Parts: sequence; structure tokens; C-alpha cells
Amino acid sequence: MEKILAPPWLEALLSTAFFSICSAHRDAPRSECNMYCIDCHGPAFCFYCRSSKHKDHLVIQIRRSSYHDVVRVSEIQKALDISGVQTYVINSARVLFLNERPQPKSAIKVGTSSHVCEICTRSLLDPFRFCSLGCKLVGIKKNGNANFMLSKKNEGVVGSREGMASRMPSKEEDDEELREGIIIQRDNSTYQSTPRTPHSNSSSRRRKGTPHRAPLGAP
Repeated sequence: MEKILAPPWLEALLSTAFFSICSAHRDAPRSECNMYCIDCHGPAFCFYCRSSKHKDHLVIQIRRSSYHDVVRVSEIQKALDISGVQTYVINSARVLFLNERPQPKSAIKVGTSSHVCEICTRSLLDPFRFCSLGCKLVGIKKNGNANFMLSKKNEGVVGSREGMASRMPSKEEDDEELREGIIIQRDNSTYQSTPRTPHSNSSSRRRKGTPHRAPLGAP
């Protein structure tokens, strides 16, 4: 029996056009079609279509960075083995790109990066094999030495469908957490925001000393 190296919905996801305006909710504030249903394998849809038609389905949300489609690692790793794909942290959200991006000519000429994508030779920040999910899929078809399918131990981590996109962020959260292509971390460790050190209130709680007045008649 032939081993399945990639799920059947992945190619459909990578060829889907996102961020058009939903015809059914054109006048609504969140009408961009930036959702994809892994169960249905259909076209992109908006926030309101998800609530009405895909409520109990596996849904991921696609975002934009420098005009390229990205997906949060925390969402896609519940459905795919993303090992070997370069990840980036953009405004505190760890993401990866869906498809290959054009390589700047200046970067090609300089060639200072010691890490490049095996498929498109794009420069990578870290020692990964691929720059995107699309390039990993091409590598799987070409060489068969990679895999998108989750192992049994990872499936236990994924658990049920909860958490895939169970809580949809508000528009304000989207704008705050993922803006246009500002990469703020280069390593591949899990991003953790630095906790704020609480200001000490000891000074405000400190009991002031009782002022002493000079005795009357003192020189």
C-alpha cells in the first residue's frame, strides 16, 4: 500500500485565492474571504460564512505579510507536519508562508546566506529545507524524502478539533498581531513574549514618618 505523504486538501489550499470580498456579506465589516475549511476543500470564505456553514469543521485563517499569504504555526501544525519549513515571527505571531515567494535579485547576486530552499533556492534565515509549504510539497513529489502527515505521537497532541480556529480573533487583534511583513525574530524557538515587570508599590505603601516641629521659643 502506497504511503500517503501529503493530505489531499493541501494542494487545494495552496491554489486557493484569498482576500476577495464575500458576495454574501459584501457590506459587513469582516467580509474578506480569508478562511479555509480543511473538511470541505472548497473556496475561501469570510468570518460570517464560517459561523453559519463551517461551525464544527476544521478551519484555518489565512493572513497577509508583504502581500503574501501566511498561516499561523499554532493553527497549521494541528493538521500538518511542518518540519523542515522556515518559520518567521511577525509582530509576535509565528507564521510560515503558503507558497514560494520571488527572490530579490540583489539577494541572488550576493549569495551570502548559507541556508537556501532546496526547491527555489531562496535564502533562508535558519537551517531549514524549504521556504514554504508549497516548496515542501514539491520536494515531497520530487524526492519523497519528506512528509506532511502527522505521526501518531503528534496526533495525540492535536487531540480533538478544538483550538484549530475555535476562537476567532477580533479585527483589532488581527491588525495588532500581524501587520505587513515586519520580521522581529530570526531563530526557530517558540516565541514567548517578555513578561512585564510589575512596578513596585512599596514606595506608595510606605508609611511616611511623622513630621517633628521645633519647640516654641527655640532659637
